[in-house]
Amino acid sequence: MARYYPEFVHGKARLTHPLKRVGPRGAGQFERISWEAALDMVHAGFSQAIAAHGPQSGLPFHYAGPNGELAGGSMDRRFFYNMGASLLNRGPLCGGVRGGAYASIFGAAPGMPPVQLAHSDLVLIWGNNVTVSNLHLAPLLKKMRARGGAVVVIDPKRIKIAEHCDMHLQIKPGTDVVLAMALAAELERRAALDHAFISKWVAGFDPYMAQARQHSVAQVVEICGISAADFHALVDLMVAAKTMACCFGNGIERGRSGGSGLRAAMVLPALMGHHGRLGAGVMAKSGVATPKTQARLQGDHLIKAGTRTFNIVDLANVLQDDSLDIPIKATMIYNHNPVATHPDQANLTRALMREDLFIVGSDVVMTDSMAYCDVILPAASHFEFDDIYGAYGQNYLQRAAPVIPCVGESLPNTEIFRRLAQRFGYDAPAFQASDAQLMDEAIDETHPQLNGQRPSEIPLDRAIEMKAADGEDLVMCKNVTPATPSGRIELFSQKYEDFYGYGVPRYETVAQALPLTLITPSSSKRTNASFGSDPASTGPEQLEMHPEDAAARGLRDGEIVSFWNARGAVTLQLKVSDATRPGVLYSPKGTWRGTSETVFTVNVLIPADIRTDIEDGACYHETFVEVKRAH
Repeated sequence: MARYYPEFVHGKARLTHPLKRVGPRGAGQFERISWEAALDMVHAGFSQAIAAHGPQSGLPFHYAGPNGELAGGSMDRRFFYNMGASLLNRGPLCGGVRGGAYASIFGAAPGMPPVQLAHSDLVLIWGNNVTVSNLHLAPLLKKMRARGGAVVVIDPKRIKIAEHCDMHLQIKPGTDVVLAMALAAELERRAALDHAFISKWVAGFDPYMAQARQHSVAQVVEICGISAADFHALVDLMVAAKTMACCFGNGIERGRSGGSGLRAAMVLPALMGHHGRLGAGVMAKSGVATPKTQARLQGDHLIKAGTRTFNIVDLANVLQDDSLDIPIKATMIYNHNPVATHPDQANLTRALMREDLFIVGSDVVMTDSMAYCDVILPAASHFEFDDIYGAYGQNYLQRAAPVIPCVGESLPNTEIFRRLAQRFGYDAPAFQASDAQLMDEAIDETHPQLNGQRPSEIPLDRAIEMKAADGEDLVMCKNVTPATPSGRIELFSQKYEDFYGYGVPRYETVAQALPLTLITPSSSKRTNASFGSDPASTGPEQLEMHPEDAAARGLRDGEIVSFWNARGAVTLQLKVSDATRPGVLYSPKGTWRGTSETVFTVNVLIPADIRTDIEDGACYHETFVEVKRAH
């Protein structure tokens, strides 16, 4: 971030004034206009759609963007809820499967904060590329190992943290559920389950274990690609551990059996009684302890009864579906760069090319997605506005103030939507709230850890550590109770049984049409797609391939290769490396279209029609391809 934020905030791609499209859609030809003219265009575009088809013909096309409570979702939600626009389920694109898996086991109860790793003696890093996506864990793991603790990495790639761990299990992508269930069965065979803890704190043990017992060591070898010796060595470590913690990333969720893989792995500490003390349990969702009042902040009372909700992964098809009773005819892309992040990229760009679709965009920089917009509203970076930050991956609450003025005519999201609300005639007090008022509405000010301070007045020089109700550190099954229907850690999910037929985790294969599997992890040069305009990301992205696969195709390290399937093709620079498994390819996500001669990124190869077992999530890692020399 220190390297790439200066260019992001002050570079040539920065959006500093409202713009109007003057050339063909997608060509990136714009001219500067005033804010008044831009707001008039937005009003006219949405009003025309609403007049012809009703308010649900409008759609906010947004994702995570900034992590602040205000910029991430406050005045914008009020605006679109009041309009009556169609709603969007954003979780299936990323994180929703992991969050759903956790909630099915623990409910909305906070998990173990990262700092408690200081008390662990065994940590399983599972599908979590720590040094790229979870960097604050790295020094904690280093200290834990220095005092004699062990770290096990379970990942299809020998990621950097795997070079500094005690064991690396190079699992085949998407087979995590088989490994986790086989571990449960083997632990039972070794009499390593904590039945006293299970009796007190666990529900659904019998149906879960009935499923787990169907998984053998032989299956782990065949399906997961892990040797029996390594499997038993892992079990040895787990049996010997006194305080085991598990850290899961989003990598597991990106396969067909991703939800099952996460659920099966997350219950392992419960089976062994690794809860109820510092450093034991599942390191996830500790931020749930933050007393957020999102319904108040976002104005949920403004949602119109009967408003439809679309899965964000379906939007490429939805935007082109003329058979809908109410077609989408106006959309606003903000807090999101869908062209760089969605699966089936070619289909999405076809949807955004529709001339009968009015598109508004708002972003900090000119992204691939902004190029398709009819009008662009320049957004401020988080260095330029007030916000309050609830925890994301940790358990602290803090407030931030701007450190530089807004660049050019850019505005914070809250002000952009205040102005839009005014232009649309939404004049109720909810649409005029100041940023200070919004901060106070984002957090429950009566929470004891705020010590009577209004959220908007939290000192800027400190962060508030959120703890359990008794004021002690958060510890599941000690001062934190699972917020599930049973009040226990639930191994069987009635919800997932009713909705998806997955009361307990299970493994399902996906037909593989081509011989190589593509995995798209995070990049050390980008935060998801952010910084994709930086010079460091403008050249061809790398494709990592095992030496056996490269030799079989006559390919050499450093050459440009064409990487293809039925959806499209991408040109990448080959990196031959034994850090990958044979048959598994790696290319970092988040590149922009200019990096490939085909004007597509790896997202063009990723299917949008294959979904995860729970939560209907995107299956980025069920991508099968072939590779050949490009020239």
